[in-house]
Amino acid sequence: MTTMTTHERFTRMFAHQEADRVPIIDGPWGATIERWQREGMPEDVSYVDFFGLDHVAHIGADNSPQYPEKVIEETDAYTISTSRWGVTSRNWKHAASTPEFLDFTIVDPDTWRDAKARMTPTADRVDWDHLKKHYPEWRKRGDWIIGGLWFGFDVTHSWTIGTERMLMALLAEPDWCIEMFNHFLDVHLALLDMIWEKGYTFDAVMWPDDIGFKHNQFFSMDTYRTILKPVQRRAVDWAHAKGIKAHLHSCGDVNPFVPEFIEIGIDALNPLEVKAGMDPVALKTRFGSSLVLHGGINAVLWDDTEAIEAEMKKVLPVVKESGGYIFSSDHSVPSSVSLENFRRIVALAKELGSYN
Repeated sequence: MTTMTTHERFTRMFAHQEADRVPIIDGPWGATIERWQREGMPEDVSYVDFFGLDHVAHIGADNSPQYPEKVIEETDAYTISTSRWGVTSRNWKHAASTPEFLDFTIVDPDTWRDAKARMTPTADRVDWDHLKKHYPEWRKRGDWIIGGLWFGFDVTHSWTIGTERMLMALLAEPDWCIEMFNHFLDVHLALLDMIWEKGYTFDAVMWPDDIGFKHNQFFSMDTYRTILKPVQRRAVDWAHAKGIKAHLHSCGDVNPFVPEFIEIGIDALNPLEVKAGMDPVALKTRFGSSLVLHGGINAVLWDDTEAIEAEMKKVLPVVKESGGYIFSSDHSVPSSVSLENFRRIVALAKELGSYN
């Protein structure tokens, strides 16, 4: 089989058909990139090109309340700053870690109303110069292009109002939660419509909505069906009306929700977090004809050459059957993974993921 472009590979995976090989992508932490550069990767070369990964381009827009961003404190180890969402957080400079959220502007329906009034889909929320410069290159190279969405439980609790407040509101103030989820989505879909109408089309939409953790979920099935599922369905319906795919990133153990995702038409699920309780082989067996699986290669093992090779040899031949699989770690590449180890993993993924 002749060598395909990334776009051709992804298209065949989403059609549940074989390609030359499975697509291979991943997202290393910043600290991981720093390590690879210390170990020989040139600073002016993308890790995607350095390791020969598939090219995925992202189109985004800003649906935030656009609160002022400012640095409050900076040290050699971290920066404390405020975000466009009015959140104060500590971001670690040289560690593979999520931010530490310290304070929130939006804390109740009243402060939400102020934020909501600031969230309007205006053209200045899109980086048109970036699109004009890079979009022709993406299409010429054969990239898979994703339009990013920002809505739902995960980004509202972590990046907007706080986890404890969100979990309590799901029970005590569900209408507030529904209003926030829908408004986030309304603004972002309006911005993506604006981008699409200018000729910058894309192949899928993708959004992060972590609704599970280790061997459990943040809320019940009834809560999901009542509050979040209808909003996710709207995103999927919007994508399918444009003839493109809907790709969900949801960390943790989301096993009970998988049939629900399929029912509303979600086309692909990532990251299939093994350490949280997800089993990519079992998911392939049960849902492989209905859902593209993306990830599922246990990141805990990536710094152990023998263990990760054994895991890949067990998982990859099964999940690649009849297409419908995108190779990556089950979250992101940790900084414990050396440049040479990652090089070996990519080479083995290309070998095991080949359909020739």
